[in-house]
Amino acid sequence: MIQVYIHPPQKTWKSISNRNLQNISYLRSLVVPIIDNVKTYGDIALKAYTRKYDHINLKSIRVSEEDLNKSDIKISNQLKKSIEIAYHNIKYFHEKQLHDEPQIEISKGISCWRKTIPIEKIGFYIPGGSAPLLSTVLMLGIPGKLSGCKNIILCTPPDKNGEVHPSILYTAKYVGITHIYKVGGAQSIAAMAYGTESIPSVYKIFGPGNSYVTIAKQIVSQKGRVSIDMPAGPSEVAIIADDTANPEYVAADLLSQSEHDTESYTILVTPNNQSWINKVKEELKKQFLNTSSKQNIIEKSLKKSKLIILRSLDECLALINQIAPEHLIINCKNASYWGGKVINAGSVFLGNYSPVSAGDYASGTNHVLPTYGYAKSYSGISVDSFVKKITFQKISKKGLKHLSECISVLSSEEGLFAHKKSINIRIK
Repeated sequence: MIQVYIHPPQKTWKSISNRNLQNISYLRSLVVPIIDNVKTYGDIALKAYTRKYDHINLKSIRVSEEDLNKSDIKISNQLKKSIEIAYHNIKYFHEKQLHDEPQIEISKGISCWRKTIPIEKIGFYIPGGSAPLLSTVLMLGIPGKLSGCKNIILCTPPDKNGEVHPSILYTAKYVGITHIYKVGGAQSIAAMAYGTESIPSVYKIFGPGNSYVTIAKQIVSQKGRVSIDMPAGPSEVAIIADDTANPEYVAADLLSQSEHDTESYTILVTPNNQSWINKVKEELKKQFLNTSSKQNIIEKSLKKSKLIILRSLDECLALINQIAPEHLIINCKNASYWGGKVINAGSVFLGNYSPVSAGDYASGTNHVLPTYGYAKSYSGISVDSFVKKITFQKISKKGLKHLSECISVLSSEEGLFAHKKSINIRIK
């Protein structure tokens, strides 16, 4: 059920812990024509692809105000209450990221500062259908609204009845997003990048998706049409556990990650003995057999998962920082101490009672995170993801005079004498 590696030499760590590589060139060959057709034919192409992939004949691409309002009566009060709790926790955490930057006097007569500007037009992709990710509406919508973005649109695939799941509609309305479109896949990314008769173009696209969505986001960003939140791949969890970790909890965390996708990346790293490892394996089998849904997905995912036994927690941390996982659970004695040694991870969960599921839904942190090792250079979504920074400077004649010799020397060294003249002409 899980691949086991015992004390592998460090030179083999990279090959053992590698993610499964996707056939990017093949995916691109499928996605590029979709993007080009949507760019050329607009709504006609969107309806054709929805008919082809979702088996739905769309009459209207945008969700009506009536359908948006009806979502209130289509979901339970219990779900509404849970959305409210998650909303307030996520909002509270992200509100603390808002702050003004001071104007700085560099020296007499020279002042510099930065101004934070919300991105004017943003688009969200929300996976839907049989597994509507309403939590992602919260994770994107809350910081987007807090940042002051005025024009927010949301695309999500329709269900088998040609409708958007009411939980997505209710959550979007709760957050304050009303421009919602019943389009999914690579075609929705193209629509947000280039615009169609129904869907306006945006400046930045956010949200997770399948391989086609991911490739489409990368293509439109490479063409300079829009920016995107981050490169993404299948969901990931890495777990560091010692003998203080409850095997039952560890097994549950491995299974919860495995139900995302057959390509989910799941890895357990431990310095523990065989007795503890056997308990984890037993729990995996027992909990898997008691799983009522997605057994097929979990089984395929677990076959690709790995258990790596190393000699110490120091070695475990060294391997994890090399992997740079999306989610990292540190379930061992002095978890906070070991957490302080993490330099590459999307989000870290410390101790027996900090499962990834808490961060996925309601603890307050954001669950849209870098995967595929991009945690080495990317952060998860935050308020900063929705803004841009513009620098300003104001310099007096006296301040410019103080800088003139420095600028003259530097610009002359670079052979840019017009730069030098633009200074001297002001202070002569």
